[in-house]
Amino acid sequence: MLPLSPFQDFITKHKLFSSGNKILLAVSGGKDSVLMLHLFKAIGVNIGVAHCNFNLRGDEAQRDENFVKILAETLDLPLHITHFDTKKYAAENKISTQMAARYLRYSWFEEIRLAHQYDYIALAQHQNDAIETVLINLIRGTGISGLHGILPKKQHLIRPLLFLSREEIDEIVTAENISFVEDSSNVSTHYTRNKLRLQVIPHLQDINPNLEKTFAENMARFTELENFLELEVAKLRTKLIHKKVDGLYIALDEIARLNPQKLLLYELLKPYHFTATVAEEILDSLNAVSGTHFFSSTHQAIINRNDLVIVEKHTGNLLNQFVHPATAKIDFGDATIFVHYSTEIKFEVNAEKAFVNADQLIFPLVIRNWQNGDKFIPLGMKMFKKVSDFFIDEKVPLHVKHNTPILVNGNGDIIWVAGMRQDNRYKLTTATKKVAIFELENY
Repeated sequence: MLPLSPFQDFITKHKLFSSGNKILLAVSGGKDSVLMLHLFKAIGVNIGVAHCNFNLRGDEAQRDENFVKILAETLDLPLHITHFDTKKYAAENKISTQMAARYLRYSWFEEIRLAHQYDYIALAQHQNDAIETVLINLIRGTGISGLHGILPKKQHLIRPLLFLSREEIDEIVTAENISFVEDSSNVSTHYTRNKLRLQVIPHLQDINPNLEKTFAENMARFTELENFLELEVAKLRTKLIHKKVDGLYIALDEIARLNPQKLLLYELLKPYHFTATVAEEILDSLNAVSGTHFFSSTHQAIINRNDLVIVEKHTGNLLNQFVHPATAKIDFGDATIFVHYSTEIKFEVNAEKAFVNADQLIFPLVIRNWQNGDKFIPLGMKMFKKVSDFFIDEKVPLHVKHNTPILVNGNGDIIWVAGMRQDNRYKLTTATKKVAIFELENY
């Protein structure tokens, strides 16, 4: 008999889906996915079938596609099929064929889910797949999340066969006389997963005949440990990370007091995609000079005096934004500068605004980044000062320096270090007849 009660119990225990949900089943034609299909059909869930032909195994791949077509038609189920040129995609993106196939299938499954309003995508991974995943993670290096293996549910992906071992699936398929197709690549030791399955795990089972049960229990413990760690890190994140207008600040002395340091700093920085290696580099650089940078794919972290400051990488073009007489608004990175004019000769003490003698403007003006050698006469002073020295005197963090808009006149004079100080040469006087007002607004 099909194990319908254990199947439904597993679904209920892990809250995989609710009554009335529509599920897309990934069906390759192998015994695992075919058994999953029969189990779903038997309990009366609203399902559809998705099959990927990766064009990697010639006639065998076409055989698998034909088998799934006939199976879906026999069971009167909606069928979605796609073809990929997997080797071409792998070559173009310089990744392995396995990685290419993984990316292509998961991307397509999500497209089908959204287009046809499926609630979840069901994958036929079982306990032995979970064991293999943990071993691969351990071999390649992993954090705690890699030790719980495959989760029963993650966002829109569900894995309802994780209550079964490969041996149990074989027994059920044989007993129920369920037809399936065999993927010849499953016996090839070319792939890491297959090497583990065929050459390593059998030896582990000799040592522990209950290997699947033991791993399932261990993975459950690691899942609970990860959940506990996430809760504690969330509390720590609230306590240590302070959001300011120019970035996220963590005091270096607070980092130094973390225990265990590397684990907790890595978890704190993980949402910003910093690796464990970078976390270790930061720990080794707590006494480094201000301006030391560390990078992730999306962010940079800068040691700024007594803090580690985290900011997003800027992808926009911050150079040469032109200002014409009719310009009213200029977007510059994460800031906007508004421009308007007035015949009311009025000055306001506000670093976010510059009140400039409009008759001195030579258009087009330019808004750009700070450059080495820039100098101006800060308002209230008589002598030139390098902008770099001005930043130092004002204790401006390095990441703020590089993102500060500099307003430049058509003759090359710096009119305004935006948000900080305008140039004394362009101040209002009793002879001023028209005022140009520039106002900085940070997002």
